[in-house]
Order: sequence, then structure tokens, then C-alpha cells
Amino acid sequence: MRIMAIDYGDAHTGIAISDPTGLLTGYTTTIDAYTPQKVVAAIVDLVQTHQVDTLVLGYPKNMDGSEGPRAEKSRALKTLLEEAVGLPIVLWDERRTTVDAHHILYQAGKNAKKRKKAVDAVAASLILEGYLTRLRQTP
Repeated sequence: MRIMAIDYGDAHTGIAISDPTGLLTGYTTTIDAYTPQKVVAAIVDLVQTHQVDTLVLGYPKNMDGSEGPRAEKSRALKTLLEEAVGLPIVLWDERRTTVDAHHILYQAGKNAKKRKKAVDAVAASLILEGYLTRLRQTP
């Protein structure tokens, strides 16, 4: 069982894919694309290459729990992905993942330029970790 987490952004989309056991993050990358259609095409390729079973799409709610423009963009991407891959897609509350990703990279000694290149993949890894933890806790 491979699970892909997606941290969708306007220019960069972070991807994290679990190992075959579905317990750990095994692969990360960033898709550099400015249109949802190009992001979907790249995700479809990754789904096929890595034999992904489930997609977990970051769903950026506001800190008060309300939904803003970014959440709407994630819902629109979810619709495109459903049509393209035909796999289960879970919307996952991703509040603070990008902030936490920046902090992790800063603590690892990465300068601002290096953090910018890696932050989306790290944020996707955090989304995947949260989802995998929830799966392990569910009886």
C-alpha cells in the first residue's frame, strides 16, 4: 500500500510517497508547474511509476478552521485528480505544515535559498506523516 501526500501550491507542489508498507515516507519530490493541469499530469505519472493506492491532498484551512481561497483551490485540484486517477483522495488539514517545514530546514542548517527549494517536499512529508500516524491509531 503506497500513499502519496500532496502539498499543492501555485508554483511548486510538494510530493511525498510512502514506502510499500505504508509506514514511512519513502520518496519526496517537488513539481514545478503553474497550472493545475500540469500538476495533475505530473501526479498521474508519479502514481503510475510508484504504484500509489491513495492520495492525501493537503487542505489548507485558516487557523480558525474556516475555509479560504487556498482551500477552494485544493478542492478544485481534488476534482481534477479524481477524474484523472480514479483513486481515493483524502483531504487532510495541513495547517502549519509549511511553517513547520521551514523550521525543520532552518534547524538543519539550510540557508533561505536551500529551504525554498526543499520546503514543499518537506511539507508534503509532514502531511504524509500525520496521515500515516492517524492510520496506525485507527483500530
